[in-house]
Amino acid sequence: MKNETLISAHPIDPAMRVQILDCLRQIEVDHDVKVLFACESGSRGWGFASPDSDYDVRFIYVNRLSWYLTVEPGRDVIEQPISGDLDVNGWDLRKTLLLLRQSNPTLLEWLRSPIVYREEADTVARLRALAEDGFSAVRGYHHYVSMAKKNFREHLRGEEVRYKKYLYVLRPLLAARWIRDGRGVPPMRFAALAEATLDDRVLLDEINRLLEVKMRAGEAATSPRWTGIHDFIESELHAAAAQVVVDSSRPDTTMLDAFLAETLLENEREKNERD
Repeated sequence: MKNETLISAHPIDPAMRVQILDCLRQIEVDHDVKVLFACESGSRGWGFASPDSDYDVRFIYVNRLSWYLTVEPGRDVIEQPISGDLDVNGWDLRKTLLLLRQSNPTLLEWLRSPIVYREEADTVARLRALAEDGFSAVRGYHHYVSMAKKNFREHLRGEEVRYKKYLYVLRPLLAARWIRDGRGVPPMRFAALAEATLDDRVLLDEINRLLEVKMRAGEAATSPRWTGIHDFIESELHAAAAQVVVDSSRPDTTMLDAFLAETLLENEREKNERD
């Protein structure tokens, strides 16, 4: 990987970090759960937040053992009402592992976020390893190509384009290129992704200028088309559609069952010791 030269920033206001940690602790109390992992997703995690970007906090939690032993499944997400700039929601561990088995790209991005608020280090290290070992290039590739096509079709056809919508097409296209090159799970940081997959210095310079403007402007700010970026996107969409990606052999997913059982029992033991 070449030295990164693209602008990248992950601004977290110290007061907001305190508020986020307080919110996570209150969630644990209100729902009788344990937060295993919490991170920043979205533009702050990708590294190109605007001054008015929200804080998109995503977390993984584990319930009490009894929650998993009922005939009727319980709700497996926790969603907090959006408060100001703060958007917080999370997934139960079993739901997380079901999505991990499917190589859910959103989950894989959470686990690679550069901004981590809470983390049970050993547990999350094992979770990341399971995600890497079970990664499906086919699922990841088709997800990112479909996302790029959808965003291009919905947001880049006009003469005036919101700055962030270019990045919402570029990022999945470059993630797809990363996977196509056989590199495995793409990084979440846009700068790392672009510098590793692009060699055209002129294009990189134009992307850098776009990043600089986008990170100073509001979320809704627009501009005329960026010709070089637009031409690259159209060319890359055609190239992506023509590529075939295949999976190597997948690991035995019974490891996910073992991980779930061990994590539940360890959490129950810790809770019983505290009670």
